[in-house]
Formats: sequence, structure tokens, C-alpha cells
Amino acid sequence: MPHRSTIRRGALALALALPAVGACAAGPSREHFYFGADLSYVNEMEDCGVVYREGGQPKDPYAIFKEHGANLVRVRLWNDARWTRYSDLADVKETIRRARAQGMQVLLDFHYSDDWADGDKQIVPKAWAGIADTEDLARTLYNYTYDVLLALDRAGLMPEQVQVGNESNSDLASTVHWDKKAPIDWERNAALFDAGIRAVRDAGRATGTAPKVMLHIAQPENVPKWFADAAAHGVVDYDLIGISYYRKWSTRTEQGLADTIALMRRTYPQAEVVVVETAYPWTRDSADSHHNLLGEDALVPGYPATPEGQLRYLVDLTQTIIDAGGSGIVYWEPAWTTSACKTRWGQGSAWENATFFDFRRGNELLPGIGYMRHDYRWPQP
Repeated sequence: MPHRSTIRRGALALALALPAVGACAAGPSREHFYFGADLSYVNEMEDCGVVYREGGQPKDPYAIFKEHGANLVRVRLWNDARWTRYSDLADVKETIRRARAQGMQVLLDFHYSDDWADGDKQIVPKAWAGIADTEDLARTLYNYTYDVLLALDRAGLMPEQVQVGNESNSDLASTVHWDKKAPIDWERNAALFDAGIRAVRDAGRATGTAPKVMLHIAQPENVPKWFADAAAHGVVDYDLIGISYYRKWSTRTEQGLADTIALMRRTYPQAEVVVVETAYPWTRDSADSHHNLLGEDALVPGYPATPEGQLRYLVDLTQTIIDAGGSGIVYWEPAWTTSACKTRWGQGSAWENATFFDFRRGNELLPGIGYMRHDYRWPQP
């Protein structure tokens, strides 16, 4: 999530060639639609003893997702998360290797934090916390982004897409939790976004690649104003608009999401729009002491918390995205099931009831994953 560049880079975004997977200009089609999964937790889960099964047999989770229609893997990167051994550069490399082994593309998600960056907070990495000057901070962010991408390229692991920030509703690399009444400091914010986006573009030129740039905002009701403000401050050089959509935390219905996608496609025709985070529970039960984040308050009328309800919700949501002109859907953490491992919040997972694996049957694959192979209604060319 960084950007501020001037119009000079807008033409470059339009000139980039589409990768094998992506949205076509006239609208989505199955061949040009992202069916993604955020698998940032998988390496950790397997180290915690989790075994994923299909038909009762243990199976590589990356192979499971590929065989059931996934063509994109999303993976997060924290700067220096001393509280965990995961989501650092080494872990990201392992995730990209495994995704590539299955022929899937990769979306790298820079959080620009040592911890979770989300719609409520964008806490600056400790190593950057003393940098008060905006130009110096922008230079640091640029160098970090560029160096990470070149390190990945040297390993043959350059991602096809790069998120410059995660759910960056508030000031990027801030020192405080977001006060929603406080306006974003767009002069500073734009300088940081500019630095991150230039780093992706420059790394692409230096390596002979052209990773797409995504900017990502949580919940559709926040998207139009954020991008309008960004454009007013010269933030125009991006290829993908990412939206998190969880009905629990959004004031918008699925139709409201569709309206936002359609508006963004009309307003920024150079950019694809992707629901880059979503999820739905298949049960209200929990398997451990970790409180489930998606409980009764996450349910949508007509879609019970059952395996079949989860599948129907995802099928209908995906059709809504397609009809609105969206270019993809990425399911957040479909493999973060329960385990014997502990986190800062408790033992196990806060998400096992929203995965695609049944913790009551040894993590047997659930039908929800079938939404990726559903026979959707696609726009006529």
C-alpha cells in the first residue's frame, strides 16, 4: 500500500501485458478470472502437525487447491515479526515455491508492519519508527520493497502481483491506531504509496518482469472515497483494486458490493477489481480455546453455517462479482484449521469454522471449495 506517483506512471500501468490469468477489458471470463486462496498459514499449520485430507487420504494442500480450480495463491509478508517464525521472507519463499510447483500464480501482500496491518491499524515497523521525515521514510519503504522483490527474483520466485499495503484504509506506516474521525494525511500517504509502487515498477524493469500492482481497502463502503482521494493526490499507477468483503464488518449487502465494483470499473477502467479477501463459516462450532472470529453475527439470511450453506454463499457471491465486472475472488485463510499450537490469543485457530477442512473428520476436504469449479454465467464477449 504505497503510492503517490504523478500521472507519468499512469500510462505505464495501461501498457503492461496481462499475465496468463487476469481480467479481459470487456469483462471477466473463466480463463481470465482469479480464483485465489490466501495460504499464508499453511507452512505453520503443517509444522504444527496438521494433515489435510481428501477422500480420507493425506494430500498436499497446494495440490488440493490447484486441482479444485485455484489459479492464484496470496501470501503475506511482515517486516520483522519477532513474535512468530512465519510470514518472513524465508517463509514467503517457501509458499511461492509450493504455489509455483502446482502452476499457480502468486500475489505478494506487503503489510509494511511487524504485525497485522488492517482497516483499523497500520503500525510502522519498529525499525522505521524513528524516521520522522516523510522523504526518508518513503526512501526506506522503497528500498525495502525493491530489495525484497529482487531477492525473490534471484531465487526465481518473482510474484505476478504485488500488494502495496494491506487493508490500507488509514495512514500507511503510522504510529497509532486509526481514529476514524481523523482525516488521512494524504501528502504523507501519497509519498509512501508512490515509493512502494515505484519500487515494484523499478524491480520489474530491473528483472525483465512486470508484476501487477494492487491497492487494497477493507470493506466496499470505504473504497470509492479512498480511491478518489488517492487520485486527487496523484495515486493513479496501479493495475488492481483489492477489496476485503466480510458481511460481519461491512455495512453493505452483496448488492452494495456489486454496486461498488461496478462504480470502480467505470471510474478506473485501467484497473481490475478483485474481492481479495472474503470468507464464510461452515459451522458455528469451535474445536479449541481460540474464539472464532466468524460467529452467528457473520451469517447472511438464507445461508446457514453448514457445508452446503458455505458453498451456496460462495457460489452466489462469485456470480455477483462476475455480474458486476469484477475480476476475481480470493478466499482468506481456507486452511487455517485447528492445531495443538498456541498463539497470543489461545490454542488452535480463530478460523477453523470458516476453512475448507472439517476438523471433526481429520481435516477432510469440505464441499465449499467447489465454488471455484462451479458453472458460472459469464458475460458474452
